[in-house]
Formats: sequence, C-alpha cells, structure tokens
Amino acid sequence: MNQNDEWYTPDYWLELAREVLGTIELDPASCLIANQRVKADVFFTDKDDGLSKEWKGKVWCNPPYSAVLVKKFTKKFFEEYTKGNIEEGIMLTNSGTDTLWNQNICKGIQVYTIGRISFLQPDGTEKATGSRGQCFTYVGKNPRKFIEVFTRDNKCWCPNIGLIDNVY
Repeated sequence: MNQNDEWYTPDYWLELAREVLGTIELDPASCLIANQRVKADVFFTDKDDGLSKEWKGKVWCNPPYSAVLVKKFTKKFFEEYTKGNIEEGIMLTNSGTDTLWNQNICKGIQVYTIGRISFLQPDGTEKATGSRGQCFTYVGKNPRKFIEVFTRDNKCWCPNIGLIDNVY
C-alpha cells in the first residue's frame, strides 16, 4: 500500500454505518488502528489480503484509494454481494462516477456527501479532505433505511430518490 491508501473514517460516518448495519461483522480493508474506530468483529489487514478472502455478513469497507486497489475492492464488494455472501454492506469511496471502478458498484444505492470528508490520521487528528467528495454505496435489503440514515443530517444526498420504490 502507499500513502494515498490510508484514509481513516471519522466516527460520525461509522456511527451511521452501524445504525444501518447494526453490527459491522467484517472490514476487509483495515488495520489494527482503524479497527479501534470501526469495531468490526473481523478485519483483514493488507498482510491478510482481504481480496483473497470470502466476505460474509454485514460488511463495512473503506478501501485503499490507489486506482489499482480501489478497482479490485469495488469489484470484490459487488461480487461477494451477488454471490449472497454479503448480507448488507456499505462501501466508502470517492464520488468518481466517471471511473471504471465505480461501474463495479453503481448498481448499489449510492449517496453522495455534500462537501468533502475530513479523514483522520492514525493518531485521530484530521488528515485532510480528499480531492473530491465521497460516495457511500449500499447493498442489501434495507435501502430505504440506508438513505434515511445517511441523508437525515443533510450531509449526504441521494440522486433519483423518487425512483427508489420502483427499483427496490
């Protein structure tokens, strides 16, 4: 991994994810420091190679942001959901709707941040905002709950929210 891969998620967003998922059972792209905040039952580090493992249950994933790795993680996320391994999942990525890796997950429900997330460094201090806004992608049987939780504080918005009942 490189320096651009370490973007720790602030507690606010993790609390929303836990509200939707209940328990985070798996974080496939984590480390000991990040999991102190995520509190996943199981997490994979770069040494564990989460891409080579099966992802099961309720999954939270803030994948590495380098182009090669984010493409692999987004592909794996949707494949594991399609196989029935992921019961529910939320993935945090940049809002790169023009990217090939976003094509891997755009069939999920996506909400976009209003502004940019100030990510954290390992010591918990703010690192910086990313180069663009972020996107949370949800897969599972509770898309309405996901949208309600992530948009209620007006920090995220959901495109085509009026179509949700016709699709899901």
